[in-house]
Amino acid sequence: MVTIITIYGLLGICLIASVIKSKDKTKKAFKIAGKALLKTAPSLLSVLGIVGLTLGLLTPETISGLVGAEAGFSATILAAVIGAVTLIPSLVAFPLAGSLLRSGATVMTISAFITTLVMVGVMTAPMEIKELGKKFTLLRNSLGFAAALIIAGIMGVLL
Repeated sequence: MVTIITIYGLLGICLIASVIKSKDKTKKAFKIAGKALLKTAPSLLSVLGIVGLTLGLLTPETISGLVGAEAGFSATILAAVIGAVTLIPSLVAFPLAGSLLRSGATVMTISAFITTLVMVGVMTAPMEIKELGKKFTLLRNSLGFAAALIIAGIMGVLL
C-alpha cells in the first residue's frame, strides 16, 4: 500500500510541475495518452475477458489436474503445443499465465506455454514460409519448440 501511495504521490507532483511549466504541453500529452488508451483498450479488455473466462470456467482443481504437478510432463508438452499454435499477444498471455500459476499450474508448464508462444509460430508459418522459405521456417520452429522444452525443464528445476 505504501508503494502505491508513493507512486501516485510522485505522479501528482510531476503532473503539478508539468502544468506549472507548460499547460499547453500538458494538455497535448493528455490528448496523446488518451488516444493511446483508446488504442490499447481492446487488448486490455481481452486480457480481462480471457483471464476471467478461463478462471470462471476452470476450477483450481481442474487447472491443477490439467497442468499441475499430478499431470506430469505430458502437461508441459500439452502447454507447449497450445502455446505454439496460439496467436495471442503477450499482454494477454502473461496475466493468464500468472492466474493459471496461482490456480495450481506448475512453473515448468507455464514456462513451456509462454516460451513456445513467443518462440514458435504455427499460425504465422505460412507467411514465414513465403518470405523466408520452408526449410528455414521448419528449422526455426523446431529448434524453438525444443529450446522451449529445455527452458521449461530448467525453470522447473530452478523454481
